[in-house]
This record gives sequence, structure tokens and C-alpha cells, in this order.
Amino acid sequence: MQHRERTETQRRWLAEEAARLMAEQGIAEPERARRKVAERAGVTDKRRWPSNEEIQEALLAYRRLFWRPDQAAAVDRQRQQALAAMRHFHRFHPRLIGSLATDYPDPSQPVRLLLSAETVDEVVLELLNQGIRWRERQEARRFADGSRGFLPVLSFMAGDTPVELLVLPRTARSNPPLDPLDERPEKGLDEAAVGRLLVTTGIAQA
Repeated sequence: MQHRERTETQRRWLAEEAARLMAEQGIAEPERARRKVAERAGVTDKRRWPSNEEIQEALLAYRRLFWRPDQAAAVDRQRQQALAAMRHFHRFHPRLIGSLATDYPDPSQPVRLLLSAETVDEVVLELLNQGIRWRERQEARRFADGSRGFLPVLSFMAGDTPVELLVLPRTARSNPPLDPLDERPEKGLDEAAVGRLLVTTGIAQA
């Protein structure tokens, strides 16, 4: 019994430390934060490592604890920028994903939109036509069918707000990427849902 309690206590501590690392250092991948914390603590037995779900719960608890009312204004500005970008890229069926789509968002994180296009070149052409300077990288993701692969990410600045566009091939819409935290299909929020977030004050009062 004592051994089990020590193991559970260690798992909770690792989850809390991984969550703190994600919040304070802007680490998006729980695997990276978990491994970093475990290596620092010298915990090599992966059976004692917390799951992504446990880290997500700890991260939400951390954000609730350290949420400040003044952050609400910054989040609203980012969501307004997200809504504007979604309308701009409407033909690519954008969905807001990442921190801004959660109940306790991190205003230091970029606006992240999941787009659906035949090819990434379609989105690049749109950026070129609008004179938007961007950078491209590849992001490793897991998908709903259990496969692993890479999604192109186009990053640019909208005023002082960083925006990231993840481009999912239209043929793969039935096989969305998994949320890095809870490992469920990352459905995100559509324009209507983001609009509703902007007309509610619930987050400021939470």
C-alpha cells in the first residue's frame, strides 16, 4: 500500500511539474515536458510517468490557480484576431485549436488555426496574394487512425499577434490530428463558436 501511495504521489508531482514547465516555458508537447521533468528527477521507470490526461488536468489546474483578470483582455484580443483570420481563410474551413480554444487559455501562445486544403500551396498562394510574409516548418503529429506524420505549419504576424496555420490535406479531413494533451481528435472551434466566446464574460469571472 505504501509503495502504491508513493508511486501515485510521484506521478502527481511529475504531472504538476510538467504542467508548470509547459505553462512557464510555452512547451506545447506534454511528451517533451514529461521527459524533461522525469530526467531531472531521475525517474527512469516510465510506468511511474504521468499520462497526457494527467498532465492536462494539472495544466488546467495551474492555469486556474494563476489566472489573472487582466489576462482576459489579452485573450479577447487574440480571439478577435483569430476570428478575423478565420474569416480571411474561410474557404479553407478553419478551426481554432490550441490554448485559445480551451477554458483557461494562455495568452502567451500563438493563434493556431487548422485549415483544410488540397495542398499547402493553396494557402501559400493566398498569403502571397495578400503580401503576407511567412515562415514554413513541419510539425510532427499523431492522427486519429494511429499513424504518425508531419503537417506543414505556416507562421506569420498579424500586427503583434503570432499566427500559425496548420494545413491538413482535404482528403485527410476524416483523419484529423490528435490533441497533444488528451490524445483525442483535435476538432477545434469553428467561427460561430469563437464568436460566442467573445460575447461571454464567463472566462473573466471563472
